[in-house]
Amino acid sequence: MDTVLARTIVESLARHVIAHADELTRLDQAIGDGDHGLNMKRGFEAVLGELDALAAGDTGALFSGVGRTLVMKVGGASGPLYGTLFMQLGKGWPAALDAAALHACCKAAVEAVAARGKSQTGQKTMLDVLMPVVGRLEGDEDAGALRSHAAACAQATIPMEAQRGRASFLKERSIGHMDPGARSSQLMIEAVCDVLEQTR
Repeated sequence: MDTVLARTIVESLARHVIAHADELTRLDQAIGDGDHGLNMKRGFEAVLGELDALAAGDTGALFSGVGRTLVMKVGGASGPLYGTLFMQLGKGWPAALDAAALHACCKAAVEAVAARGKSQTGQKTMLDVLMPVVGRLEGDEDAGALRSHAAACAQATIPMEAQRGRASFLKERSIGHMDPGARSSQLMIEAVCDVLEQTR
């Protein structure tokens, strides 16, 4: 993946998240602080505003820069978590990219998010989308299959009881609502898959 493609991916996922900010807000109003959409919009608008500078280096530097911007601009828990995801992607981005290297890099990035949030799958968080989708990178699934799997994983958070974040205070009342972080993670994966399909 060259920097041109990486920039296209970052721009696409930023615009996709921004376009769904109101939906993310509604999801977060149900079980959280109600600010996830606004926070994500602010962060990715900052990414778009700095994209020329962020993309001046190689792909690893681009992803690291995106992560730093999200940490600085996105409030709540999402900024540090998504910032960690992108910074670890940038730190570990392989010089020679193949399927095995991509899987290892993405797996390390998601594990860094899990460590930062002290969370695991099954707790109604963004990890319930990120972990299983990264697991599928070990196989030869195409972008369409990954997109569908991410959507199914986000839907699967609806019957879960939240065990992390403000939603966990609601206990069983968190059941019946999609996790906002799972949805924003799904949106990012969806955008990446769209770009990859268009560039094939």
